[in-house]
Amino acid sequence: MPGTNLTREEAQERARLLRVDSYVIDLDLTGAKEGGTFRSETTVTFDATEPGAGTFIDLVAPGVRTVTLNGTELDPAEVFADSRIALTGLAEHNTLTVVADCAYTNTGEGLHRFVDPVDGETYLYTQFEVPDARRVFASFEQPDLKATFRFTVRAPEGWIVNSNAPTPEPADGVWAFAPTPRISTYITAIIAGPYHSVHSTWEGGGRSVPLGIYCRPSLAEFLDADAIFDVTRQGFDWFQEKFDYAYPFDKYDQLFVPEFNAGAMENAGAVTIRDQYVFRSKVTDAAYEGRAATILHELAHMWFGDLVTMEWWNDLWLNESFATYSEVACQAAAPGSRWPNSWTTFANQMKTWAYRQDQLPSTHPIMAEINDLEDVMVNFDGITYAKGASVLKQLVAYVGEDAFFRGVQAYFKRHAYGNTRLTDLLGALEETSGRDLKTWSKAWLETAGINVLRPEIETDDSGAITSFAVRQEAPALPAGAKGTASDDAAPPRGTLRPHRIAIGLYDLVDDRLVRGERIELDIDGELTKVPQLTGVRRPAVVLLNDDDLSYAKVRLDPQSLAVVTKHLGDFESTLPRALCWASAWDMTRDGELATRDYLDLVLSGIAKETDIGVVQSLQRQTKLAIDLYADPAWREEGLARWTEATLDRLRAAVPGGDHQLSWARTFAATARTPEQLDLLAALLDGSQTIEGLAVDTELRWSLLHRLAATGRAGETEIAAELAADPTAAGERHAASARAARPDAGAKAAAWASVVEGDQLANAVQEAVIGGFVDTDQRELLAPYTEKYFASIAGVFATRSHEIAQQIVVGLYPAVQVSQATLDATDAWLASADPAPALRRMVVESRAGVERALRAQAADAAAR
Repeated sequence: MPGTNLTREEAQERARLLRVDSYVIDLDLTGAKEGGTFRSETTVTFDATEPGAGTFIDLVAPGVRTVTLNGTELDPAEVFADSRIALTGLAEHNTLTVVADCAYTNTGEGLHRFVDPVDGETYLYTQFEVPDARRVFASFEQPDLKATFRFTVRAPEGWIVNSNAPTPEPADGVWAFAPTPRISTYITAIIAGPYHSVHSTWEGGGRSVPLGIYCRPSLAEFLDADAIFDVTRQGFDWFQEKFDYAYPFDKYDQLFVPEFNAGAMENAGAVTIRDQYVFRSKVTDAAYEGRAATILHELAHMWFGDLVTMEWWNDLWLNESFATYSEVACQAAAPGSRWPNSWTTFANQMKTWAYRQDQLPSTHPIMAEINDLEDVMVNFDGITYAKGASVLKQLVAYVGEDAFFRGVQAYFKRHAYGNTRLTDLLGALEETSGRDLKTWSKAWLETAGINVLRPEIETDDSGAITSFAVRQEAPALPAGAKGTASDDAAPPRGTLRPHRIAIGLYDLVDDRLVRGERIELDIDGELTKVPQLTGVRRPAVVLLNDDDLSYAKVRLDPQSLAVVTKHLGDFESTLPRALCWASAWDMTRDGELATRDYLDLVLSGIAKETDIGVVQSLQRQTKLAIDLYADPAWREEGLARWTEATLDRLRAAVPGGDHQLSWARTFAATARTPEQLDLLAALLDGSQTIEGLAVDTELRWSLLHRLAATGRAGETEIAAELAADPTAAGERHAASARAARPDAGAKAAAWASVVEGDQLANAVQEAVIGGFVDTDQRELLAPYTEKYFASIAGVFATRSHEIAQQIVVGLYPAVQVSQATLDATDAWLASADPAPALRRMVVESRAGVERALRAQAADAAAR
């Protein structure tokens, strides 16, 4: 039985048989304040290429009242089963009406229902990617069966209702929207509730596009609408120029919604965004940059994804990679951008994510084989987003930026409101660039794994380079990895690829590392000689992949590494610093650099790092390295050094600045001695202050969480803080702090609420899991390894995908870095015969423990 799954073969057959014309959807949400179910009536008109044939329409609902096909009523008990309604005896032209009772959710899937503790009001929003429109209305749930959608919504008095089409004036509580253009089911949307809104316009190309920003009233005082509109208009200006295609919808609303599982969702003209991006407390500029990137990412999707949509989910990567590349390119190049160094952030964060994902046993080609919906739901990963965007950046360098965007322009004009495959885009790019991209595509998009680039340099006695070459390595893929896009069981081997890279030559000038020369070239094969550098004086540092054009792990030659170790913070530009930091982190994860040496490197260079995003990444990575990659016999010494350094940096930071706030949070996460914990308590109660440091709502929760996790605060203090912050965010923080308390009863209660109960909303469950898992509580958590493996099959079978993934990944005993954990995992994998999606989650988690064991051995060997 298919359950809620859909195979690619089934989708292809349905697409061959059907052409869908329109949906008319009537939703009655008047009972939303009570919850439960809502009435959904769908009328869909469609043609069949083979009259008399049969197919099915998708629906996930507690009950179906009526099914009427071409005037004939069908018995729901006979035709509705297993998330499908069977349709037989189709005519050439068909009209189907389905009336169902659909369910509100608290999982962030389908129609999510949330009650704000501040005002007691109910707020709704939909989230349909990948297959969850069928939780709200009967639909042919696949991206290539596009149609027009006309929603009519009955809502409680005082509410607003937002959808893909412009918001109409309601009549007697009924909101009747105009039909949309032809779009896919997964980008339709309904957002409803007493939301607060701010409105403006974008003017350009002789057109005025209405803009709206929405949030709950309890967040309205924190909504910096002008800043959000500024970024949005910047994106409109830049994308209109680069894409040369008018914005394809009638308005553009951005709705900040509660308990959202992802960063945002590209619903056509009605983008939903997690409302943590409405900042309640002081944040660093990196947070604003991250929000701007999300805004631009979703806006780019209006063209790439919504206007032109993938035929099937195997091209999901192209949607997400293009939007990711576009968000960064816009931030880096748009006139007046606040973040012209956004490629530094990309190298520091997105590439690091991609490198990590690409070394897991689940690594796969960018253009992955997606056989069914279960495949795609675990494929929103670092390869789909970050590696794909990195490869697109390389493609831009390979064909030239002008040729790239001319190809994109032709692609939009040729396929507007239609569906495409990768070959459609590559064909357009070949036309505009003159490059043959078939070989490039096969090497980069259809094979898995990552390359390593190393310089090989010879010099004479005078220091002149006599020979320079770039050696490319293709490490073997992890056991079980999928090697190519077509082979089901490819051998675990890597692939040598063509790269477009730059080589930067840096010298020390007045204690600053300054680039004196840059060479850009194509490399291919195992060894590429670079005769341009013969005779050039050997510089202090040779940096491969300067400007981060390609996707590869880069290593420094011994002389460059020695200089960088002493002067990493002395690069004039942020990007080469980020590339060297990333290389050092990757070496630490690979066991090529001992954790204690990585700590030394960070402590020697982080004070000179100006990019706050890089600083925050280094802070996270250093703590993770000591917790998981350090020799256990040295770990406490490393933690003590790191914690003392965080406090020193906090006290030395410029008052009121981003670095001060970042060091305050980092210190709060690791404070451990009685004196350090006393300082946290004093900052919390106000008996001590640090000049310029505002101990606001979010920082207070950070301080309290650590005090709770170390046993210095309990229920009394948590309850008092929640009383001072009786918001949804406060409830999440309180739940996390309660789960973090270092006693068996707190852990048992947290475990029971997540694993044995099923009432927690997605965001609260995530908070509880985050508090439950604490690297300082290994012994307390040790008994839960056995409980984990006894529970996860049942969790996966009975919970929704989002909820199950939170539990399976979040509660894996990752802090128990031991061979026993690997053995327990292997025994479960051998006996449970898990579904592919569940197996992937567990195998990826296992790989983290295996990597940590190798890194710990390398650190111990460095004593």
